[in-house]
Amino acid sequence: MTPVPAFLSDDFLEQLLQHHREGGRYPPSEWVVGWAEELLYTLFPEQTGRCIGSAACLRAELIRLEATLARTLTPLEAELPTGAPALATQFMAAVPQLYSLLVADAHAMWEGDPAARSHYEVIRAYPGFYAVALYRIAHQLHRLGVPLLPRLITERAHSRTGIDIHPGAEIGERFCIDHGTGIVVGETAHLGSGVKLYQGVTLGALSVEKELAGTKRHPTIEDDVVIYAGATILGGQTVIGAGSVIGGNVWITRSIPAGAKVYYRGELDIRTV
Repeated sequence: MTPVPAFLSDDFLEQLLQHHREGGRYPPSEWVVGWAEELLYTLFPEQTGRCIGSAACLRAELIRLEATLARTLTPLEAELPTGAPALATQFMAAVPQLYSLLVADAHAMWEGDPAARSHYEVIRAYPGFYAVALYRIAHQLHRLGVPLLPRLITERAHSRTGIDIHPGAEIGERFCIDHGTGIVVGETAHLGSGVKLYQGVTLGALSVEKELAGTKRHPTIEDDVVIYAGATILGGQTVIGAGSVIGGNVWITRSIPAGAKVYYRGELDIRTV
């Protein structure tokens, strides 16, 4: 008798089936991300140039998005704190506040970048706005107790922009990301209002042991802090005081008082032949 190839063995097929059974609870990533992007495009038609011409049509579109979210959440009801329709209604009730936050974010990015010619340009072209918008949508779902789906949304932004913001992070209004590639904001980071981050900034954990999952592992950044390119700030007990300026390429693992300026001091040796 011809032996059964290893990739067709009963044990191996049963392992695969178990994965398929578990994964079948969750909707495809493209559905989840597609819904989040449709909401973003409805709030900010600048993203696509597709404009809706009447309040009645806008109302119908928002009602459709609520119904789509409820259908998407229905297979997860056993893991949700309330029924899918009720949770979708709770989410949509927060959309006006979400919109206001994103308008303030766009203004902060326009105000903070001399190269920005208009709010339209920021919303249409800036990767920082797209990443922050998907983060804010995902964060609201995270706050409502939705499993996994918020991560799928922020990971789309990560893959498109290089900006990695965990949906559990707490970020205040007027959040400005300039350029943005390589930014990492961890799950338990707290950022106040008016924070500005440049490319390559990491707000991370000092230690990554699994046992620390339920603790605050990432830093607190108070209001109106500017953090320049390549800076790394680590630790759940690390607090960067309000109004501080953190220079490029610094490594910080302890708290910094309000109004401080922290710079890396290196030496540049230029010689001519």
